[in-house]
Amino acid sequence: MWDDAFPSFLIGLREGLEAGLIVSILVATLVRAEARSRLPQVWTGVLAAVAVAMSFGAVLTFTAASMPQTAQEAFGGALSVIAVAFVTAMVFWMRRSARNLSGELKRKVTGALAMGSGMLILTSFLAVGREGLETALFLWTTARAAGESAGPLTGAAIGLVIAAGLCWGLYRRVLRINLTKFFTATGAVLIVIAAGVLGYGLRDLQEGGVLPGNGAYAVDLAGSVDAGSWYSTLIQGVLNLTPTMTWLQVVAYAGYLAVVMTLFVRGVRTPAPKPAAERAERPAREARQRRRPAWVVPAAVVAVPAVIAGLVVAFGRPKPAGNQTVAVSETECGKGFTAPKPGRQTFQMHNTGGKTSEVYLVDPSTNAVYGEIEGLAPGTTRDLVATVAGGTYAWRCVPTGGKAVTSKAVTVSGGGAARPVVPVSEQDLADPLKAYKAYVEQGLATLVAQTRTLQDDIEGGHLDKARTDWLTAHRTYASLGAAYGTFEDYDQKIDGRADGLPDGERDKDFTGFLRVEYGLWHGESAKDLSGPARQLAEDAAGLQKAFPGQEFDPGDLPLRAHEILENTLQFELTGDTDEGSGTNLATADANLAGTRELLTVLRPLLTSRAPKLLPTVDADIDRLQKLLDAAHDGDHWTPVDRLATADKQRLDGATGQLLEDLAPVPDLLEIRKSA
Repeated sequence: MWDDAFPSFLIGLREGLEAGLIVSILVATLVRAEARSRLPQVWTGVLAAVAVAMSFGAVLTFTAASMPQTAQEAFGGALSVIAVAFVTAMVFWMRRSARNLSGELKRKVTGALAMGSGMLILTSFLAVGREGLETALFLWTTARAAGESAGPLTGAAIGLVIAAGLCWGLYRRVLRINLTKFFTATGAVLIVIAAGVLGYGLRDLQEGGVLPGNGAYAVDLAGSVDAGSWYSTLIQGVLNLTPTMTWLQVVAYAGYLAVVMTLFVRGVRTPAPKPAAERAERPAREARQRRRPAWVVPAAVVAVPAVIAGLVVAFGRPKPAGNQTVAVSETECGKGFTAPKPGRQTFQMHNTGGKTSEVYLVDPSTNAVYGEIEGLAPGTTRDLVATVAGGTYAWRCVPTGGKAVTSKAVTVSGGGAARPVVPVSEQDLADPLKAYKAYVEQGLATLVAQTRTLQDDIEGGHLDKARTDWLTAHRTYASLGAAYGTFEDYDQKIDGRADGLPDGERDKDFTGFLRVEYGLWHGESAKDLSGPARQLAEDAAGLQKAFPGQEFDPGDLPLRAHEILENTLQFELTGDTDEGSGTNLATADANLAGTRELLTVLRPLLTSRAPKLLPTVDADIDRLQKLLDAAHDGDHWTPVDRLATADKQRLDGATGQLLEDLAPVPDLLEIRKSA
């Protein structure tokens, strides 16, 4: 965790020391001016600055969390670049100001004392607020780069605590630190760290589609560098240098480091002019001020930023327009429905009848469907979100066991023409189903041959060759994911897990690929593995024989377009199904190939219904494929638990984005009931 904590520790130590020195000088000036009664005003300004910084961090966190994956990457990348700019400016400012910071603040405090409590609060707030906002932004950026918050938060907390201790020691004059040398040394280290953050931010902007060159790699060491090793983890955590970097990342990293470090070192070597001697003036005695409860101002300065941050988070999330409540039943279908305005609309569908119902937003003249809800129970309300444009709309209610009822139609003017979901019939899916069944039958024939080869390897005692052939056969099976629902009991026999079995991996009912994998990578002998290997080959042959006669529901094809990768994200990308080979990413790669094949047969239907969907999905698939390609070298695949944090985060994010973009497929290609 220290590799992720160090950059935040350094920023916490440095920014905390800067802010602490400012507060110490403010307090010392007031004490020497015999104005101790004004100290609460300093602490009020400090408290306000802390509240604003924490609120700013909350806004960043919750605003980003409500965005799609690509938008999150673009948002995070932009803020990373901004954070680098702030840190760079801070490094140069502190290098110039360290020598005369005390005198400058004393002058400001003297002026603030003469102008009243408000100016003293503002002085301390502005003096500390900049450091607080810079810390919040840089901490958020480093936490996002690390893929977790525990390390960066811990590092920042340790740095702030040490900074507070150093400031107390300096104030009490029990410590002596050459601040110029301290800020020079830490400034140089921060410039190196900031260069890595800049590269990471630009990579996020590329993956978010803001900048080009996402696939143009200048450095690709994924096949030769172990991303899970301690040295690789340390370099990636501290410097944000990864085994694969694009040309833009490399050029920006090298250019920033060369230019900024040169200017910084040149400025350090140039002696600063000595500040003129300053004469401290004792401020006039404070005018008597109107008394108010001591807690009012501190409470306000904490509450106001928190409330503002909450409002930004609450109202910053996009919400669909419209809020009609529409009745669903045999007798009141569509009651409450009036012509909405064009655009994205949310309808609250309330079942006022006594039967569970389906409800559709349709064009009554063509039966085109614009939105639907299934299984709406009596007395319940659910939201239906649909895009409404120029055209005619009505509600069609289909109670279970009852007669379909269509409401009175309304006409919407303007807004162009809405794109309906054209109903799909079993006949429409007949050709895609035929093509996919042929693909599965060919895959099963290959699987049978490969499992027999695996059996021969094991029975012949060639366990090294068996490990290679095991992965080949398992990838073949994993690429047939859309047909799992038709494999019946064979899927459990061929690829079932040991979860729930009384004896786990040693249970007699644990069979198939994962049983053989466990033995091959846990030192079992060829004799012990011969039985499981023979059983696997027999089950593969049995599935090949049974498959042509098994019922394949055409409605399963659109569902599997999403479900294959759902299982990938749940099992393969967590390492949950790893029995020792460390090849979960190879299985994920095969699952992606199976999804690609399924979308190929569904492409004609999807193109006519959602022409913009497939280009987006294709781009998602290509992005995920590149990330998987970077995780293996020949036959060697990086185990999931040895992936670098940033690589694992990108892999999960790319899979999640693909799943999000595939989510409409089942609805687009659902076989509609006639009504």
